[in-house]
Amino acid sequence: MRTDLPALIIIDMQKAMANPAAGERNNPQAGSRIADLLAAWRAVDAPVVHVRHMSRTPGSLFWPGQPGAEFQDALLPLALEHVVEKNVPDAFIHSGLERWLRVRGITRIVMAGVSTNNSVEGSARSAGNLGFDTTVVADACFAFACTDYAGQARSAADVHAMALANLDGEYATISDSAGVLRALAGTA
Repeated sequence: MRTDLPALIIIDMQKAMANPAAGERNNPQAGSRIADLLAAWRAVDAPVVHVRHMSRTPGSLFWPGQPGAEFQDALLPLALEHVVEKNVPDAFIHSGLERWLRVRGITRIVMAGVSTNNSVEGSARSAGNLGFDTTVVADACFAFACTDYAGQARSAADVHAMALANLDGEYATISDSAGVLRALAGTA
């Protein structure tokens, strides 16, 4: 594994996220973009971390042992790729992720996954606060429609865009998959 390259951190790409019951989402191509990133990282032997949410709420689609908690088939981790299990949105809380990165001298990370305004945003905020050079890949993330605190219905695209705006420049750099793949090719 080439620790001189950034680590790709794929967040919560589990079967439950592909369930239509999860609601209206944006970026229908996000899974394909993540698969492109994963293939590129594997091709240059760069570090890959797969993050899986394991709920503490009985009956949750992410409850251990439920089909929804399993990784999506197209994004299954390889034996040598690191897997992190988390119980809260932030992948750095009580998971050992920070230690795994620091022991290997990895200071740059690229994040993709779901959902932009929850686990991706929470994890990217922590990564930035911990001093990691963090990039979030906008077209390799997605969000779900929701109602804001004032009772206003927000589309998945709006939720996604606001989450990226919350991160941009303060905690992370926002890029697209084409830009990230060009940068990886330039350093590999």
